[in-house]
Amino acid sequence: MTASLVYSSIDLQSIATASYIVAALLFILSLAGLSRHESARQGVAFGIAGMAIALLATIGVATEHAEAVAVVLLVVAVVIGAGIGLWRARVVEMTGMPELIALLHSFVGLAAVLVGWNGYFSVENGHHTDLAGSLLDIHNAEVFIGVFIGAVTLTGSIVAYLKLSARIKSAPLMLPGKNYLNIGALAAFVVLTVIFVISPSLPLLIAVTVLALALGWHLVASIGGGDMPVVVSMLNSYSGWAAAASGFLLNNDLLIVTGALVGSSGAYLSYIMCQAMNRSFISVIAGGFGIEAPASADTDYGEHREIDAASAVELLTEASSVIITPGYGMAVAQAQYPVAELTRQLRDRGIEVRFGVHPVAGRLPGHMNVLLAEAKVPYDIVLEMDEINDDFADTDVVLVIGANDTVNPAATEDPTSPIAGMPVLKVWEASNVIVFKRSMASGYAGVQNPLFFRENTQMLFGDAKTKVDEIVGALAAARVPA
Repeated sequence: MTASLVYSSIDLQSIATASYIVAALLFILSLAGLSRHESARQGVAFGIAGMAIALLATIGVATEHAEAVAVVLLVVAVVIGAGIGLWRARVVEMTGMPELIALLHSFVGLAAVLVGWNGYFSVENGHHTDLAGSLLDIHNAEVFIGVFIGAVTLTGSIVAYLKLSARIKSAPLMLPGKNYLNIGALAAFVVLTVIFVISPSLPLLIAVTVLALALGWHLVASIGGGDMPVVVSMLNSYSGWAAAASGFLLNNDLLIVTGALVGSSGAYLSYIMCQAMNRSFISVIAGGFGIEAPASADTDYGEHREIDAASAVELLTEASSVIITPGYGMAVAQAQYPVAELTRQLRDRGIEVRFGVHPVAGRLPGHMNVLLAEAKVPYDIVLEMDEINDDFADTDVVLVIGANDTVNPAATEDPTSPIAGMPVLKVWEASNVIVFKRSMASGYAGVQNPLFFRENTQMLFGDAKTKVDEIVGALAAARVPA
């Protein structure tokens, strides 16, 4: 009887371990699939399958080692979480995806903090009698580091959510000696970690939690709105490392592997984005490379020129090449579908149409690519900045639809600008530029755009979807040349 139970337990644990390996492989395949438009759906399917297997395996192990009440609570939590996730995924607009993702990162951070605290109390209450000597020291270090990473992720993600949803100012918080505050917090964390490993105590755990919560808040609050896409990516990395830390505490190999995958891929994506924006990767981690726009942002660039839909149609029908550069404003207006129809009509007329997408267009990496794919825009005409930037000089018309900071010439011409050095789409080199905007307001980075006042630029004011619809209607009514 006893041997049978032992065999059953070992067999169940082996199945769970095998399931975790399969889930980890599916997560790797998911990341690979998400790296390309064509395989993105398959990548999402792999991720869903991997998570489903992981959850079932975890519940299976829990039925063997936990009380029935605990298993029921676990299943209830999974069901509630899944229900909330499905609801939010169905109702959230694409414009709300960046802040939703930031908020989801905060949940991972909170979970890591709770797991860390549980790890501390489980030892204090005598539930880990097998830990002693160096093993106990390692456990204490895992608790302290896990709580620190989780708390930084928690408040950092909340600030990102508040900024992205416009609940607080997107401008960076500029406290006196902010860099010294960050360095001091990290130094205090190292000292407290050593003390905690030697002599763990609840006051020290409370101290590092408060310290990390404050640091996470300050790190992200110190970063300007124009750099928030990088911040979201970096917080994704932080959430991965927080999950990995939880995996060590829970002795869960899948959490460790998955956390490492998310952490490393998020860090690498952040590195790529920093290169695209000419930012220092170290400064992103340190926080606060964003600065308030200087007085030069209010420079008088002269008068802007306006254009209506009918005149825009004339320019487009006379063009042989058109490039469309989308931005967050296109997402807000939900103009991707009329833009796709405009693209189809122009191509039917024999006009070359391509899209130039900046790496950080919108407020989330890949934001514009998802919108365009959703509207069935052909993948082969959606080009990255490096692929299309040299072609603007030979382009007849550029349509800037909702973009601002990513097409700002101040980045290359004004060394005092907050976005100085950031590679941008050189739309101003085209023969004609039509900018779709609601007003002359500055972009998310709070920087005025001298593009709007160039001689070859004309402003088409109003809702982007409405204006593109007007152009599409006028094109459809016009006779297509033989």
